[in-house]
Amino acid sequence: MLILARQQRYTNGMYYVEVAPNRIVRTGSDVFTYASETPLGVGTIVRVPVGSSSSIGVVMRTVKKPDFATKAVLETILDTPLPQPLLRTITWMADYYATPLATVLQTILPRGVDKKRRPLKATTPLKSVRERTTIVLNKDQQRALEIIQSGEPKTAILQGITGSGKTEVYKALARSVVAKKKSVIVLVPEISLTSQIVAEFQHDFPNVIVTHSHMTEAQRHAVWLEALTSSEPRVVIGPRSALFLPLQSVGAIVVDEAHEPSYKQEQSPRYSALRTATMLGKYAKAPVVFGSATPSIVDRYLAEVGGHDIIRLDMAARANRRAPNTTVIDMTNKDNRKHHQFLSDPLLRAIEVSLSAGEQTLLFHNRRGSAATTLCEQCGWSAHCPRCFVPLTLHTDHFQLVCHICDLHTPVPTHCPVCESADIIHKGVGTKRIEAEIRKKFPKARVARFDSDNRKDETVQSLYNELYEGNIDIAIGTQVVAKGLDLPHLRTVGVIQADSGLALPDFAAAERAFQLIAQVVGRVGRNEHTTSVIVQTYQPTHPAIQFGVAQSYDAFYDWALSLRKKGHFPPYTHLLRLTAVYKTEKGAVSAAKRLAAELKPKLHTSVQLMGPTPAFYERRHDTYRWQLILKSPRREHLLNALQHVPTTHWQSELDPTSLI
Repeated sequence: MLILARQQRYTNGMYYVEVAPNRIVRTGSDVFTYASETPLGVGTIVRVPVGSSSSIGVVMRTVKKPDFATKAVLETILDTPLPQPLLRTITWMADYYATPLATVLQTILPRGVDKKRRPLKATTPLKSVRERTTIVLNKDQQRALEIIQSGEPKTAILQGITGSGKTEVYKALARSVVAKKKSVIVLVPEISLTSQIVAEFQHDFPNVIVTHSHMTEAQRHAVWLEALTSSEPRVVIGPRSALFLPLQSVGAIVVDEAHEPSYKQEQSPRYSALRTATMLGKYAKAPVVFGSATPSIVDRYLAEVGGHDIIRLDMAARANRRAPNTTVIDMTNKDNRKHHQFLSDPLLRAIEVSLSAGEQTLLFHNRRGSAATTLCEQCGWSAHCPRCFVPLTLHTDHFQLVCHICDLHTPVPTHCPVCESADIIHKGVGTKRIEAEIRKKFPKARVARFDSDNRKDETVQSLYNELYEGNIDIAIGTQVVAKGLDLPHLRTVGVIQADSGLALPDFAAAERAFQLIAQVVGRVGRNEHTTSVIVQTYQPTHPAIQFGVAQSYDAFYDWALSLRKKGHFPPYTHLLRLTAVYKTEKGAVSAAKRLAAELKPKLHTSVQLMGPTPAFYERRHDTYRWQLILKSPRREHLLNALQHVPTTHWQSELDPTSLI
């Protein structure tokens, strides 16, 4: 653990500091000693010589004059040092995730932090279309706020049903914190939700800072500098990277829709924003709130066994709220889909009713594109990515086949490359095909599709006001439309295939299906209007479907926990995934078998080693991937195992939220 000293040491006219460069210089070494003619505070960003070049770095501590020759710091990049709680969090991340400190700094520091740029206005929040109203917290909301603010600051789960007013609790907490001259961080899982949260907060807070990955390098740098140098308390809103804005005094951290998997970074350092927020809150002595209608099984369990507060909001914030009329459609029964292959008769009728009343419909399907499979009816050939060996997805708007892993684009074949038959067919349903069919069925409707294929001006973020005002009649989308949107004109929700994803070979598959269904059902039933939810599925009796449609979290939690315990999966064990990445299949298989044999005698008796097996996506970007999965009830035993893993050709991930 690094010592964050405040007193600068001075020897023979020079000061000495340990600096962490933001690039790996030597494996196993995170900091290096440098001399300076002027005192440097811990957290100061500097430029230091590294070999024949130079690197940006952060002063991590001051030291006495070493007994070896040192090079001098080249320059100070910024006079204002990084805040101490953030520095301690950086160090914790490197230790906890067994990641070089340089890799963590690459995540924390903005690109071009050393560039001299002309001043930019950091953010310009979108103007809200909402009416300004004064909302008084109800008894449940007031109680939740009091619990969060009582005692020593700690992490709490705010588990509130959809429409229970969690955002009002966030705002009340923020008002209290800002009044004490401290800042607030509000994390959202997706950029698409930023506009909605900004619209909620900008009524009450004139000093909102917004950050997200769609900003340019210069814009993100400006936001980062504004946070670092601001003398006033700020409210920061953004995805997980917003956690690392260098606010001088953090008074509260809110993680909205805390169950979302996007809070786990997939690239190194593979950190959880929830775990990291907890540590930043600890070091800043600030409360941390995980808000969700469907908390992750692991977080809920850890809160229970760890004695953390689980604050329930089980009543709707609006007293006149009417629950939606929910119908589950068994798609195996052809009588339910006489007029369309994948749009059931009840769903088509519900859309017609909403359109005739001038109200909105939302259609959810968790698959992009037009068709998932392209094949030859004569010989059975199917179109696969030559780099990743996965089926190519048809996108009819560009009439191309696309790999959703490596983004390969290729023309649609006019004949089979094997038997030369012209009988090429496309099977499966994606959001683009749904959009095309809806436009045919309802040609006068204003239709918009929201998924990761959208252009910048077509995203939920860009068209949020259009959605909120009801200027879009039918919205079609993937997960992006299931997450936290509150649309006052929405009356009908349709789930095209609720069981999509249930067959995936992953311990978290049922949990993800349940959360998505429960969340999308919660887009309606928030006010006094009559609303309907049509859930189409080929597995109507599956517990994840039944509990999701009923929004019965506690029943699903108990059912899923029993399965996790039997299978020895989180929260009852910790996981470590080790992936061998080679150019050839033989190389990946041999390396995986070799490491498995070498690890077995070195593992603690509590560690269970599974594999080697091919990864779910065995081939990606012209490489082959085989993996080992290690399970243990003690995380430190997995950290010990990680010490024996080669650094070349191997990728590691502690605490993966999925094994796909």
